[in-house]
Amino acid sequence: MSITVTTWSLEQTSPADLRPAAEPEGDVRIIRSEVPSAEFSRFLYTAVGGDIRWTDRLALSYEEWHEAVSRPGVETWVAYEKGTPAGYVELAAQEDGTVEIVYFGLLPAFRGRRIGGHLLSYAVARAWDMAERRPGRTPTKRVWLHTCSKDGQYAMDNYLRRGFTLFDTKVAEEPDVAAPGPWAGAEATSPAAPHPAPHLA
Repeated sequence: MSITVTTWSLEQTSPADLRPAAEPEGDVRIIRSEVPSAEFSRFLYTAVGGDIRWTDRLALSYEEWHEAVSRPGVETWVAYEKGTPAGYVELAAQEDGTVEIVYFGLLPAFRGRRIGGHLLSYAVARAWDMAERRPGRTPTKRVWLHTCSKDGQYAMDNYLRRGFTLFDTKVAEEPDVAAPGPWAGAEATSPAAPHPAPHLA
């Protein structure tokens, strides 16, 4: 079986395009993961994308995954709420001054709490000032990304509100694969909800 998937490509061509979201209440911090880690990257990828069919990297070997997150110009920025990972952004800069937002999203339990707009705003700002952290790199001239109809229902609206504009739309048939996880029912668990006591035989 297959499904029809619409993919939208969006861009900003000036730092002035960015319209930051308000910061969420509470203890939310965004920190760059400066040591490339295939294990941590894979955790974030599966925890964020497991229920929306992120599958493109699942077949990578450890070496391939490590290479992907270790390339020059790749940065991973992680949002934490009270010390717990809530979501992440992976940026990838090219030599021509283009920076792609390769992955962006929140773990299911942290969605709908105004963290996503703040994380996206922060990450886009870091895409625009990447050359300031990396001497010798071409200053950023363009920040772009793509999203699709398999993503969360608020993803497109978040991008548009942050100042991105649409420049391409494609429609294609893709295999109807099952969402890989991270495991069944993970989206139903909220960090604020009490957890049942473990059953001891």
